Amino acid sequence: MVIPNYTYLKLKMLGPNGIITVESMYEHAYDCDVECIEYVEALVEAETLIVNLDRLGSKVPDSKRRARTFEPTEAVKLVPVDPTCSNDRALRINATLDSK
Repeated sequence: MVIPNYTYLKLKMLGPNGIITVESMYEHAYDCDVECIEYVEALVEAETLIVNLDRLGSKVPDSKRRARTFEPTEAVKLVPVDPTCSNDRALRINATLDSK
Protein backbone atom coordinates (compact mmCIF):
# COMPACT_ATOMS: atom_id res chain seq x y z
CA MET A 1 0.00 0.00 0.00
CA VAL A 2 2.31 2.71 -1.31
CA ILE A 3 1.22 6.18 -2.45
CA PRO A 4 3.63 7.85 -4.92
CA ASN A 5 3.43 11.62 -5.41
CA TYR A 6 5.24 12.56 -8.60
CA THR A 7 4.80 16.30 -8.07
CA TYR A 8 6.81 16.37 -4.87
CA LEU A 9 8.90 13.26 -5.63
CA LYS A 10 7.77 11.53 -2.44
CA LEU A 11 6.75 7.99 -1.71
CA LYS A 12 4.69 7.32 1.42
CA MET A 13 3.88 3.95 2.95
CA LEU A 14 2.74 2.53 6.26
CA GLY A 15 5.45 1.27 8.54
CA PRO A 16 5.49 -0.46 11.94
CA ASN A 17 5.82 2.89 13.79
CA GLY A 18 3.82 5.17 11.46
CA ILE A 19 4.15 6.60 7.94
CA ILE A 20 7.47 6.14 6.12
CA THR A 21 8.32 8.91 3.63
CA VAL A 22 10.99 8.41 0.96
CA GLU A 23 12.11 11.57 -0.83
CA SER A 24 14.20 12.17 -3.94
CA MET A 25 15.82 15.05 -5.81
CA TYR A 26 14.70 16.44 -9.17
CA GLU A 27 18.14 15.84 -10.67
CA HIS A 28 17.96 12.19 -9.73
CA ALA A 29 14.45 11.86 -11.18
CA TYR A 30 15.62 13.52 -14.42
CA ASP A 31 18.62 11.19 -14.65
CA CYS A 32 16.32 8.17 -14.18
CA ASP A 33 14.00 9.41 -16.94
CA VAL A 34 16.92 9.92 -19.33
CA GLU A 35 18.26 6.45 -18.53
CA CYS A 36 14.83 4.87 -19.17
CA ILE A 37 14.48 6.67 -22.51
CA GLU A 38 17.96 5.56 -23.62
CA TYR A 39 17.14 1.98 -22.60
CA VAL A 40 13.91 1.97 -24.59
CA GLU A 41 15.65 3.46 -27.65
CA ALA A 42 18.30 0.74 -27.44
CA LEU A 43 15.60 -1.94 -27.26
CA VAL A 44 13.81 -0.53 -30.30
CA GLU A 45 17.08 -0.41 -32.28
CA ALA A 46 17.90 -3.98 -31.26
CA GLU A 47 14.47 -5.22 -32.34
CA THR A 48 14.78 -3.38 -35.65
CA LEU A 49 18.22 -4.90 -36.19
CA ILE A 50 16.90 -8.39 -35.48
CA VAL A 51 14.05 -7.92 -37.98
CA ASN A 52 16.46 -6.63 -40.63
CA LEU A 53 18.88 -9.51 -40.03
CA ASP A 54 16.03 -12.00 -40.35
CA ARG A 55 15.08 -10.45 -43.69
CA LEU A 56 18.67 -10.56 -44.90
CA GLY A 57 19.16 -14.10 -43.62
CA SER A 58 17.17 -15.52 -46.47
CA LYS A 59 19.22 -13.54 -48.99
CA VAL A 60 22.67 -14.64 -47.79
CA PRO A 61 24.64 -16.24 -50.64
CA ASP A 62 26.01 -19.73 -50.32
CA SER A 63 29.34 -19.58 -48.46
CA LYS A 64 30.67 -22.56 -50.43
CA ARG A 65 30.29 -20.73 -53.70
CA ARG A 66 33.63 -19.39 -54.91
CA ALA A 67 34.39 -16.40 -57.06
CA ARG A 68 35.68 -17.24 -60.47
CA THR A 69 38.14 -15.36 -62.58
CA PHE A 70 36.87 -12.40 -64.55
CA GLU A 71 35.54 -13.47 -67.89
CA PRO A 72 34.16 -10.68 -70.06
CA THR A 73 30.86 -11.41 -71.77
CA GLU A 74 31.46 -9.06 -74.67
CA ALA A 75 34.38 -7.90 -76.78
CA VAL A 76 37.00 -6.15 -74.65
CA LYS A 77 40.00 -4.07 -75.60
CA LEU A 78 42.99 -3.32 -73.39
CA VAL A 79 43.91 0.34 -72.91
CA PRO A 80 47.26 1.03 -71.20
CA VAL A 81 47.02 3.14 -68.04
CA ASP A 82 50.22 5.02 -68.91
CA PRO A 83 51.20 4.80 -72.59
CA THR A 84 54.74 6.03 -71.85
CA CYS A 85 55.42 3.29 -69.32
CA SER A 86 55.97 -0.29 -70.43
CA ASN A 87 54.54 -2.03 -67.38
CA ASP A 88 51.65 -4.37 -68.05
CA ARG A 89 48.97 -2.23 -66.40
CA ALA A 90 45.94 -1.79 -68.61
CA LEU A 91 42.24 -1.21 -68.32
CA ARG A 92 39.70 -3.56 -69.84
CA ILE A 93 37.11 -1.53 -71.73
CA ASN A 94 34.10 -2.68 -73.69
CA ALA A 95 35.08 -2.63 -77.35
CA THR A 96 31.61 -1.55 -78.45
CA LEU A 97 31.57 1.70 -76.42
CA ASP A 98 30.82 4.93 -78.22
CA SER A 99 33.87 7.12 -78.86
CA LYS A 100 32.27 9.97 -76.88
